[in-house]
Amino acid sequence: MSRPDPLRIVCLNAFMPGFRVLHDFAARNGHEIVLVVTLPLTSGSRYDEGANPFVVDLPERTDVLITGKLRTVAAPVVEALRPDVVISAAFPRLIPAEILQIPKYGAINCHPSPLPEGRGPNPSRLIYEGDERVAASVHRTAAEFDTGAILAQRIAPLPADLNGSGLMQSWYELLSECLDEAVPRLVAGEAGEDQDPARASEAPFFTEEEKLLDLAVPAAEIRRKAAALNVTSPQAQIRVGDTTHVISRTDPVDGPSAGAPGTVLAEHDNGWTIQTADHPLRFTRS
Repeated sequence: MSRPDPLRIVCLNAFMPGFRVLHDFAARNGHEIVLVVTLPLTSGSRYDEGANPFVVDLPERTDVLITGKLRTVAAPVVEALRPDVVISAAFPRLIPAEILQIPKYGAINCHPSPLPEGRGPNPSRLIYEGDERVAASVHRTAAEFDTGAILAQRIAPLPADLNGSGLMQSWYELLSECLDEAVPRLVAGEAGEDQDPARASEAPFFTEEEKLLDLAVPAAEIRRKAAALNVTSPQAQIRVGDTTHVISRTDPVDGPSAGAPGTVLAEHDNGWTIQTADHPLRFTRS
């Protein structure tokens, strides 16, 4: 499919990795991001409570609108800019019709799951619950979260670096590929493929109980759950003795198993090597 002429893009973001995908897509294709719409800090902190305010990390000379009033404040500004496309990524609010009807070619959303599976705010839940894939979709923005027709989708095996950073890098690569396919399809007027409601599943936030890792299960399950928990910031926890610790990453360890699951085999400056149900794992403390 031929590359579209340079486009004027309005982005809606509240999380820096989501913006980076859109920024890099625009840069390599000669498009212009004419505005970034984001939310006040209290509205956009869902992704990482310890992160800097989103706008602090944006490139210099980026035009930014910070507002929670999407209909009455954002929509008139977006309309005045006459964008060709509106693209959202990691934006935790429904985008109202007043904005969706503005762009020349339409509005699309980036979502890191194999839609219609994993709709909602926490797509890494699919991996936590046993999915051995990492996936990404770009779809037309609809009235409900993550329900519009799909314009591009990519699915790959879990990364060799099975940690939060490894998953984030995989999603960056897959979403980049999806945007390169989806935007030309959008500009060409293609409708996309409707999602199958029978395959739909929701991905709510992790509970506090789910963040505590069970050391009595196989190492592969522990690593998968820890990676899923740590995508946006370290949340995975283990219990060592009488203390609960937050874990930033896990790594396989060469060497024989020893002792019952949960046995500390070695203590390090930044964590421990601990026996699981089948293999030792190195846990790095956050």
